Amino acid sequence: MNQKKLSISTAILVCASFILIVTAWFSPALAARDTIQIVGSSTVYPFSITVAEHLGKKGFKTPKVESTGTGGGFKLFCAGVGETHPDISNASRAIKDSEKETCALNGVKDIIEVKIGYDGIVLAVSKKGQPMDLTTKDIFLAIAKQVPDPKEEGKIIPNPYKTWKDINPNFPNIKIEIYGPPPTSGTRDAFLELAMESGAKSFTFLKEMAKKDEKQFKSIAHTIREDGAYIDAGENDNLIVQKLDGNPKALGIFGFSFLDQNQDKIQGCSINGAKPTFENIASGSYPLARPLFFYVKKAHVGVIPGIKEYVEEFLSERAIGDNGYLTQKGLIPLPKEEREKVRNTVKGQL
Repeated sequence: MNQKKLSISTAILVCASFILIVTAWFSPALAARDTIQIVGSSTVYPFSITVAEHLGKKGFKTPKVESTGTGGGFKLFCAGVGETHPDISNASRAIKDSEKETCALNGVKDIIEVKIGYDGIVLAVSKKGQPMDLTTKDIFLAIAKQVPDPKEEGKIIPNPYKTWKDINPNFPNIKIEIYGPPPTSGTRDAFLELAMESGAKSFTFLKEMAKKDEKQFKSIAHTIREDGAYIDAGENDNLIVQKLDGNPKALGIFGFSFLDQNQDKIQGCSINGAKPTFENIASGSYPLARPLFFYVKKAHVGVIPGIKEYVEEFLSERAIGDNGYLTQKGLIPLPKEEREKVRNTVKGQL
């Protein structure tokens, strides 16, 4: 009997010790950090930095913001809960189902999606160069690894185009050279969907393929050439701006905010007849427009100081309203009713 009581007591002691160890590891580990950690999209980065600075002026430690790219941000964000994992992930596209699954597998089960506004993907050139009037078909032919054979209907061949004039006789006879985002970038994901897929569908047989065999269609529309015409410039969009300034014959791909903030150095190309302007993106007439987001790890709210206040500041009218300070950075605001809806939805989740 005494041995049985001893065994029960030992079991209780072991369980209690385990609970204390887990509690000591988790809660204080989170509480040990007093600065918000934010990762993700290079496009959302300048907006996030600005809001972080405003929060810092309110008595909180200024959040640490890193530009890792949307995909890279979600890898870090979804890796787990606790002090070593980010609290917020910026994104220039919505989170994918596969990323949600990764989050759930690692214990990140409550995620708050915050839609902040719109952005346009631009193709730009140096102020020293000549902007082009492009179509999504031109873009597809310039960048895709495989393209339709101009001599045989329905046949796909390795991309033969070396110069812009090869694509369109009205274009300049200069080498195709485009600096663009890497595979981890949300800008690249959106560019593939909005520009490359649209351009591919300008060919009738590829448009039909998209309906019958989506996987095969995307393998053509989403595969970028690797012969030097497209140059992976990394996640630093400011670096692309610098490269364009030094190479007037090259084009660069990035978010509208970087064009807006560097109008003294670069100029945007028209796409399907629409110029990349604030008004055209807001009205929907510019074809390469996309929504922007950030995602909050709910388990960290109330544990890491300032997360709730950061979200509230970001969603305030003074930040994302029609005349908010983020519009001065190039953010295209949501319509007023949608802004209010986002605020109410997010408020109910925090």
